[in-house]
Amino acid sequence: MSVLDLARPDILAITPYASARMEASGGSVFLNANESAWAPPGGDGLNRYPDPQPPALVARLAELYGVDADRVLVGRGSDEAIDLLVRAFCRAGTDAVLISPPTFGMYAVCARIQGAQVIESPLEADFSLDADRLLAVVTPNTKLVFVCSPNNPTGNLVDAATIERIAAALEGRAVLVVDEAYAEFTHASSAVSLIDRFDHVAVLRTLSKAWALAGARVGALVARPGVVALLRHIMAPYPLPRPCVDAALFALSDEGAVKSDSHVVVVRQERERMQRELGALACVRTVLPSQANFLAVRFADASQTYARLLAAGVLVRDLTRYPGLGDALRITIGTAGENDRVLAILNPEATDA
Repeated sequence: MSVLDLARPDILAITPYASARMEASGGSVFLNANESAWAPPGGDGLNRYPDPQPPALVARLAELYGVDADRVLVGRGSDEAIDLLVRAFCRAGTDAVLISPPTFGMYAVCARIQGAQVIESPLEADFSLDADRLLAVVTPNTKLVFVCSPNNPTGNLVDAATIERIAAALEGRAVLVVDEAYAEFTHASSAVSLIDRFDHVAVLRTLSKAWALAGARVGALVARPGVVALLRHIMAPYPLPRPCVDAALFALSDEGAVKSDSHVVVVRQERERMQRELGALACVRTVLPSQANFLAVRFADASQTYARLLAAGVLVRDLTRYPGLGDALRITIGTAGENDRVLAILNPEATDA
């Protein structure tokens, strides 16, 4: 059974929109896309539509993730890939996605927008993922199973053996989508290696975190060529603006990679320091172990702590609406100075001393 047998039949049958850039390439006089012949002030080249899948960017990401270029789909962050997967595989009112809360909220949001059911297999009390529990709730109409590793908002990894076991069990039944938005902050192996064995595994990556391009909105899906081609059928004609592509290529250059690597090292060091120092504060109950660029922290009074930080100009993420995290805030690892400021606000006695 092919993974495409799981896709919506109407999506498989659809004739995709053929943009001008897809229909023809090359040439020196461009009169096929109803563009302006004149570039705007300070915007050389912006009068022309960008390539739907910029070859240089696709090639660089393929090299980075260790796959062939036909296994990479670039788009607007990983959010676009999540939405495309749900639309391609889930029939409204019939099919379902499976998630393990507390986890990234966009999986459920995209499913509900599409009219798909959301099945939940909650994480364990320690926020680990129980494969048996997850697989027990897979139904015949489950088309997508999302696993986030490291998980947002808890920061913990799902070990490779568990992911592989889930992949094997879902073969012919559902697509396993492994979200690796925070992978660069770990030393773990990527689930991309499973795609050679399982055509129903897809991996989400992003340049928003370790590559510092949240404002450019560039992400990628890594999957078998058939899945990439299917999603291109329903993708917007020109998903990535030229300036965003240029920013991504610069960030992914040798020079950019050196900077990114150095920042990741700092984040790991500061993560360890913040875990240690936050854990020693009287207002903190516990700091959850994290392999991401953030820490989920349980407080004696999370609402009061949130208000105190906000009053001092420090924004953190309120997790109290998430299941099992009613006393928690998520604190992104910042610069050493920013982290020191958080510690000072939470421990004013030390500052006074």
